[in-house]
Amino acid sequence: MSDVLTAGEPQVDRAVGDTALLLAGSGFPGEADRLVRTWRSVTERPAAALVPGPVHARAWAMLFEARGERPDWAGELLPLDLDAEEAAHRAYLSRPVPSLPTGLLGDTTAGKIVSGLAEHLEQGAEDPAKTALLRAEDLAREGEHDAALAALADWAALRPSMPAALACRHLAPLLVAGADPLGLGEEHATALAAELIAALRTRYAAKSASLDWPSLIDRVLELREACGRAPASTRDIEAAETRLGRELPPDYREFLRTTDGLPADVAFPRLLAAAELTAHGGVVPVSERGESMILLSPVASGWVVVQTDALLGTSTYRTFRELMEEHLRLLES
Repeated sequence: MSDVLTAGEPQVDRAVGDTALLLAGSGFPGEADRLVRTWRSVTERPAAALVPGPVHARAWAMLFEARGERPDWAGELLPLDLDAEEAAHRAYLSRPVPSLPTGLLGDTTAGKIVSGLAEHLEQGAEDPAKTALLRAEDLAREGEHDAALAALADWAALRPSMPAALACRHLAPLLVAGADPLGLGEEHATALAAELIAALRTRYAAKSASLDWPSLIDRVLELREACGRAPASTRDIEAAETRLGRELPPDYREFLRTTDGLPADVAFPRLLAAAELTAHGGVVPVSERGESMILLSPVASGWVVVQTDALLGTSTYRTFRELMEEHLRLLES
């Protein structure tokens, strides 16, 4: 949380990437995807920024193979030869821990600390966490899944690195299936994703307000995984205003010039095209009729936007832009 709110951009990317792998490797890929999609939306950085090194690259690759699918954002990651990466990861896990060189920093305090540590490390010592992972991977490869899960429990008690575990080709399916060796649990996973998403929105709050209309609509459609519509013509907008007997709000005109309506979403009604707009007692519905509706309502100062919902009640927005920014915020969360 601290990194996401205050650290430099590389630390933000690392925190999000590591947490997404933690969530996916604990059996919660949906929460991982939600976190990554929000991060991409608010930072506008490519998914490659989530890959600080080869272990993380392998982890993502093995994760997607275990899931049997790649989310759309994963297309930005370089494809890997999984057979070659499997061999490379075994070599990585088998590599002994090098001893620390004595006297590297001279007679300084840091040098004495390093030297003292070096005296307690044997040349070529094993890394217990990597050794436990390698044993679990070998057991999983042999089909000994119960024994592999037991070895993962041993790994979890050491210095667990979820990227290193997910990068194990035969362990990744067990992790994705919900082995959850770190005991994250659904409640904690959901809360963790929600807290980081909230922190991302807080840090990058100004970004949505600074988006122009095409960028705002593109962001909404990206998160919906939907296609937009062509812009309304000036003739269609002017014809609608003639039909309504007054000018439309300036920001709603800009919306129509960007996209002539929008398809419906799960909790958002279909927005009408300019040619479909009609007035009803001065109120202009700008969405399809249904349990949820969006209306332009005239007031002394111009217009307000009213959203009615059978379950959630009525919300009022000063501008159509405010409504769409709130819709984007809900999509991100």
